[in-house]
Amino acid sequence: MRIAPSILSADFSRLGELVREVEAAGADRIHVDVMDGHFVPNLSMGAVVVKGLRPVTKLPLEVHLMVEDPGRFLDGFVQAGADTLIVHLEVLDDPRPMLQHIKAGLGKKAGLAFNPDVPVARVEPYLRDADLALCMTVFPGFGGQAYIPESTERVRQLRALIERHNPDCELEVDGGIEPHTIGLAAGAGANVFVAGTAVYGAKGGPSHAVRELKGLAEQAHG
Repeated sequence: MRIAPSILSADFSRLGELVREVEAAGADRIHVDVMDGHFVPNLSMGAVVVKGLRPVTKLPLEVHLMVEDPGRFLDGFVQAGADTLIVHLEVLDDPRPMLQHIKAGLGKKAGLAFNPDVPVARVEPYLRDADLALCMTVFPGFGGQAYIPESTERVRQLRALIERHNPDCELEVDGGIEPHTIGLAAGAGANVFVAGTAVYGAKGGPSHAVRELKGLAEQAHG
């Protein structure tokens, strides 16, 4: 059970300090949301943020490219220090060449994300080439959204496909993950949980939130 705090919800004036805090609390990776204002109706950070974070943490930096043309950005993020690059199925006719390029050409982990309106079966042909499959549990673009209840069954379906085609592939969920929903996703087969508001907006602080979320996920996974 791996917790991936999303820095989209962090206070950017204290970003290094907050990343160190979640690392010390047991976070497993840092999730960096990249938005281009086209694929999603919002703009966010670029490679300069990854470059600034790389000396601050030993944790893997996972870059979620919510952009129309992910190929344009791969090299910049790799040079900045990214460890995993996640691209969206919706913008690629066939994601296999890009997934293979990320792994073999760039030497990084390759993730494939898809939105809540994409049938889970559409991901099946590409699972062999992915290190990570990211099932969005909200429509991407803004933090703080509520978990879509139908997501639990979609995670269950994706887990079955992963077990059939590539059991080493991680199953990640992103959107509305907080103490009341993480158990649903974990029980359905997710093993990586992106949490932004639930970590950086938690009343008890980020450290407490990371430990609580990890405990609840492990409990639900049995």
